[in-house]
Amino acid sequence: MKRTICIITGTRAEYGLLRPIIKKIKVNNEFNLRVVATGMHLSEDFGLTYKEIEADGISIDAKIDVLQNDDSQKAMSKAIGRGITGFAEYFDKTKTDLLIILGDRFEIFAAATAAAVACIPIAHLHGGETTEGAIDEFFRHSITKMSYLHFTSTEQYRQRVINMGESPDRVFNVGAMGVENILTLPLLPRDELAQSINFDLNAPYALVTFHPVTLEMDTATKQLEELLTALDEIKELNFIFTKANADANGRAINKRIDEYCENRENIIAFTSLGVLRYLSAMKYCDMVIGNSSSGIIETPSFKKPTINIGDRQKGRICANSVISCEPEKQAITKSITKARTPQFLREISNQVSPYGDGRTSEKVVAVIKDFLDNNKINHKKRFYDVNG
Repeated sequence: MKRTICIITGTRAEYGLLRPIIKKIKVNNEFNLRVVATGMHLSEDFGLTYKEIEADGISIDAKIDVLQNDDSQKAMSKAIGRGITGFAEYFDKTKTDLLIILGDRFEIFAAATAAAVACIPIAHLHGGETTEGAIDEFFRHSITKMSYLHFTSTEQYRQRVINMGESPDRVFNVGAMGVENILTLPLLPRDELAQSINFDLNAPYALVTFHPVTLEMDTATKQLEELLTALDEIKELNFIFTKANADANGRAINKRIDEYCENRENIIAFTSLGVLRYLSAMKYCDMVIGNSSSGIIETPSFKKPTINIGDRQKGRICANSVISCEPEKQAITKSITKARTPQFLREISNQVSPYGDGRTSEKVVAVIKDFLDNNKINHKKRFYDVNG
């Protein structure tokens, strides 16, 4: 009897990370695959990126719309409530043997809550991490406690999940999906990428993504202005922006980015590049700037510098190629200057990413198959006490 596995995705970046797992489950004759799109995928403001899923030949079983028309904290709370209701209805009507989710966003928290109450076992990727500047921090840890199988990106994160009371025999260090994409996805040649985005890539450029720091009140636009003012000082680089997520104040950031790019020929902005173009742009860039997790997890595998601004990603394990700085113009320009020095580039040229060997999806699917085939799942989890 085939087991039905549901995978939920709410953002462009998350889908790009989940795609190798989705493809492996899709071709496995032992599984029925159901993909559910939610969150930013269904929003015109954020590019209707569910179309990227369909373009990959993957059928979407359901679209559960949760986003509100603004990006306030209240709207985020209302989206969670709407999401729990929508996912509860879906799980009530659809047989699901296991749910796979990734990360720490509010729509994924809503899906996990509905699944946990419905006694659907959850396999969670990227637990145990910390992002001290974002509300993702407590969403992630809450999802961990609702989940049964845990797939972490480093051994330190695996130990942290165990410290939260999860039994070691259900917690697996498999590395990061982003590293797998870099090592296995055939990336675009530079000229093909330039034609695809209609932007000159012969000159040096930086890839820029800046999200709100959601545990800070009313800092998003101020910090963005510090970044934009710093970029004005850097005459030697062009810039490719990818816009912010649907977090509180995300739309305000995106509006300001559009205004900033309007009369500047050396800058272009995209709501979504998609995983192939995004990683291709990362491959050829001089550096990654901003506060996205991709600068911490994916960029080091390209041996490229990351300028990590502010506290959004504070607490994550960082390679030597990551330069963290305050969200202030002078600190940002100083960090960009450092990242372009021959000495710094030599120092990071042989670094090894702390996020695995690129075989993540293979390991995840093997563990899930083992637990389902051998009936190893027991919903009555016992709290694992590290101290015995």
